[in-house]
Amino acid sequence: MALILVIDDDDLVSRTLQRALKMYDYQVMTANSGIEGLQLARRHRPDLFILDIMMPGVDGYQVCRQIRGDPLLLDVPVLFLTAKAKDEEKIEGFKAGGDDYLVKPFNMQELELRVKAILRRLGPEKVEDTTVNEVVVGNVVLDCRTFKVNTPYQTILLTNVQFDLLYHLMSHADQVFNSQQLLQDVWDYPRDTGSPELVRAHIKNLREKIEPSPADPIYIKTIQGHGYSFSSEATRG
Repeated sequence: MALILVIDDDDLVSRTLQRALKMYDYQVMTANSGIEGLQLARRHRPDLFILDIMMPGVDGYQVCRQIRGDPLLLDVPVLFLTAKAKDEEKIEGFKAGGDDYLVKPFNMQELELRVKAILRRLGPEKVEDTTVNEVVVGNVVLDCRTFKVNTPYQTILLTNVQFDLLYHLMSHADQVFNSQQLLQDVWDYPRDTGSPELVRAHIKNLREKIEPSPADPIYIKTIQGHGYSFSSEATRG
């Protein structure tokens, strides 16, 4: 049974999430501050964080950065659940290391679908899918053991979801995927669920990590009106 840690300074939200998620057969712990949540997580390593952003003291962005910097917790997925709805706020969440983002007020069924999808990606079948040691496209090498990508410009450590997205694109180089296909193939969301904003934000964040000029990408191309593709052309030579 998966263990979910809810970190939210609103006690009503925490208790509501705890009751609802228990109905879906998850174990749920709650914390009302970032510091308390990190302490709990280090004692009882969760399978997923559901994390608010606007909290006194240490906010959700800072908590997420600490999670990604902690060897015990760095690969635990983070779902931001917050009232912050602006695109730049979502981008900031993904830069901090978040895997997914849901805006309050939210639909409990959608939350449960996202939780299920995130946890399913971490199951044994995911390990079997990535038994290859590396994916190589031209001069770009994705190391499946270390979650690092090597380009002629730098070596970068990726978060879980960044790795999953890049693995999928590089494994199908030059193939074009629209947002809905990526939500199904990478995020494992059922058809017609999830937001294209999630894909756009992670593509943007991934470009900022691997592209020599994120505003003019040479690896992850946008094919206008169709979707995204990892180009093998730019990696030759």
